[in-house]
Amino acid sequence: MQEIKEIPLDTLKTREFIKAQVQGIAAAVGDGLAINALSGGVDSSVVTLLAFRALGSRLKTYFIDSGLMRHGEPRYVVSVFKEMGVPVELIDAKKQFFDALKGIEDPEKKRDAITHVFYKEIFGGLVKESGARHLLQGTNYTDVEETVAGIKRQHNILSQLGIDTKKAYGYHVIEPLIELRKTAIRKVGKALGLPREMYARPPFPGPALSARIIGEVTPQKVEIVRKATRIVEEELSSTRAFQYLAVLHKDRVTGVKKGKRDFGLQIEVRCWESTDAKIATPTKLSYDKLTRLGDRITDEVPGVVSVTYNITRKPPSTIEAI
Repeated sequence: MQEIKEIPLDTLKTREFIKAQVQGIAAAVGDGLAINALSGGVDSSVVTLLAFRALGSRLKTYFIDSGLMRHGEPRYVVSVFKEMGVPVELIDAKKQFFDALKGIEDPEKKRDAITHVFYKEIFGGLVKESGARHLLQGTNYTDVEETVAGIKRQHNILSQLGIDTKKAYGYHVIEPLIELRKTAIRKVGKALGLPREMYARPPFPGPALSARIIGEVTPQKVEIVRKATRIVEEELSSTRAFQYLAVLHKDRVTGVKKGKRDFGLQIEVRCWESTDAKIATPTKLSYDKLTRLGDRITDEVPGVVSVTYNITRKPPSTIEAI
């Protein structure tokens, strides 16, 4: 297993780090092409700018629309990078992901299914078509730490688990940010000229909204948690919390709508204070804010009759539900 040493925020020399990573990417790829996986999160966005600076037109950046993203996310991300002069190709892969997730409830099996579709089916094909030998992605230090510790398998952790990506998928993986945690990555993104709305946005899991659905993932459930997520982000963006999200529970509960019994859905809201995602504390939201969240979600998201707020620290909780 590859051993990785963290570069803490207080020792990070941003300009030197950027220069070293740009040179490292250029040296690894040589005179060939590289494929870049952009999800729109902070990590992959920063990797995209580093790789584009290193390779220019020899970088082929793709946004894979898995059908699991936030409302309007694919086209928004593509447009932001277009404005920065970075071309991004949007690939519709919704059917592949939902087919792979059908009938699966176990969290680790869901992550394995996403890993297979993402790395083997989609990027394996893109690499083969283009002749590229490298894939760039935004793995960070916390991803590695949680996976190796057995807390949860992050879908982007490969070589650190002994997976030979060249043998398994047909390409080598380059991970320029693997020594940094989220706060340090934001600092690098700002220095690279990434817009604030990109480098300061809350973390978003690689498996996207599938990581916020307890039980089987279906298009209908994704649409429910997507609508709840939009409300949570609208209501909590002003808190400047580290992360905030909505979780769709599997079990139904009794509620009342229009004077009649409604055996409906439960949404759990989580909002966190953290600097490194290693430890976190629930944000002390006002009762008025919590009430507004409950009212909006039950009014605006069909089928939801119950909204709860997570008050457990990490650990023993984790930031994402699964």
